[in-house]
Amino acid sequence: MSDKLCRWGILGTAGIARKNWQAIYNAPNATLMGVASRDLGRSQQYIDECQTTVSFATPPRAFGSYEELIESPDIDAVYTPIPTTVRKEWVIRAAEAGKHVMCEKPCGVTVADVEEMIAICESNGVQFMDGVMFMHSQRMQKLRELLDDGESVGDIKRIVTHFTFRADEAWLAEDIRTSSDLEPLGALGDLGWYTLRMPLLIMNYETPQRVTGRLLTELGQAASPEKVPVEFSGELLWDRGVSCSFYCSFLTEHSQLTHVSGTRGHLQISDYVLPFFGSELAINVSNSHFELVGSDFMMEEHLRREPVREYSNSRPNSQETKLFENFSDLVLSGKRDSFWPEVALQTQRVMEACLESARSGSVVVNMS
Repeated sequence: MSDKLCRWGILGTAGIARKNWQAIYNAPNATLMGVASRDLGRSQQYIDECQTTVSFATPPRAFGSYEELIESPDIDAVYTPIPTTVRKEWVIRAAEAGKHVMCEKPCGVTVADVEEMIAICESNGVQFMDGVMFMHSQRMQKLRELLDDGESVGDIKRIVTHFTFRADEAWLAEDIRTSSDLEPLGALGDLGWYTLRMPLLIMNYETPQRVTGRLLTELGQAASPEKVPVEFSGELLWDRGVSCSFYCSFLTEHSQLTHVSGTRGHLQISDYVLPFFGSELAINVSNSHFELVGSDFMMEEHLRREPVREYSNSRPNSQETKLFENFSDLVLSGKRDSFWPEVALQTQRVMEACLESARSGSVVVNMS
């Protein structure tokens, strides 16, 4: 293993990997050594296209199979943006080859899959982490400060999270996220992972005691054996009087809302997954005040903006770069952080419980 740089390989040529190609380039402790596809020409084409916009001094090597990349002695860690139904096999094979694993979400089809993946990573002494970029943003530190200061929100009572985008007919008919063979969890796995991770973060990773889910819309492309969720909502309930409503959809125009209400005020983030373009992120806090004077009903907003100096994307301090920098730090340090596999498994468990509820007529599922 390199003493200075974590050497990355990418399994697959998914679109999201283009963003992470640049993130690896921007991370000071990382470099990209190779990209694998099941077709050597496709790997090379992908590398050539990415090199035209973000150029490594030594272009990454094209591999004609996942096996070849995993077995390469020049690779320390792999990023796996491959379909969920095949991800388990390659995460396990990478771990058994001594490669650290950054796993796209949803991490697996089932909780049992993710438990096995994590167990094998642990037994082989490699780090496992999911690819949730906002977890590595400085804005999450600011969010924690505001939630804990006792004044901005007070005691948390209600959380709302949304993540949606409106796919066109061609996308719904062709994208792998509407194929049960490849992405059986549909929008719940692709977008719901974020709408569930955020309330867990807000609640300091306390698992809700009860959950419900509702399958609002299911679709499947022509070749899909079964329909998949394309619009889903649910509720998370904690015994100490906190509730959360979440919503994810491929049918609703762009929305990525986090709203937290408490006994002293409320806060809102309108771009918690993919920050709005710019050099600054923000959280809006409101401690509204109502006053009745005679016949005058006066509601004062008392809104303040809490900024964080962080680029939205494509820069050394953006959240996707920090994701790869933080992971590479763990690899290079020789230390493992159990928090990351634990929170990935927790997210998978809550998601599976919500889906179980939805498929059982939205009955309450007890997480305990």
